Amino acid sequence: MIEKAKLRKSAIENLKNLPEVDRKRIEEKLRAQLLSSSLWSGAETIGITMAQEFEWSTKPIIQAAWEQNKKICVPKCYPKEKKLTFFELKSFDQLEVVYYNLLEPKPEMDKEINKNSMDLLIVPGVVFDRNGYRIGFGGGYYDRFLKGYPNISISLCSKLQLENHVPAEDFDIAVNYLITEDEMITI
Repeated sequence: MIEKAKLRKSAIENLKNLPEVDRKRIEEKLRAQLLSSSLWSGAETIGITMAQEFEWSTKPIIQAAWEQNKKICVPKCYPKEKKLTFFELKSFDQLEVVYYNLLEPKPEMDKEINKNSMDLLIVPGVVFDRNGYRIGFGGGYYDRFLKGYPNISISLCSKLQLENHVPAEDFDIAVNYLITEDEMITI
């Protein structure tokens, strides 16, 4: 869809051009909202991506989880199959740089985690609406993964990333919650 591509491109540009002081302030608020939520406190195993440079940093969230003895799982993408597989991450040393400069787990060093055992999945994206629909990076990996995922899904987004409406197709799957710097939105 052209509108999705246009929204994605504009949102990524806005994120890349956000002044560093604003970025840090928003990241801290998003992290505080997440870490103080009952969704976080009730989760033992958490799925989360390694953020790209222009995304909200996930390293401090991962470190907070480790400090609280939570299990962290990060995805590895398999482009030919357009699928995600999550692996337990116990150290950032288990990561390697792959295509598009993404950080992903080295499967030979990590334990694969069944999606049903993740209590909380933090789903990335660049544009969101209040119905839980999101525009990610266009591969559909998370929509495929969310199909049949039985537990809680959440996205962290600044109110700068919220649109009135995100075009959704039949295969798009909404997250259960959105956390912004000001509120938690229940879908």
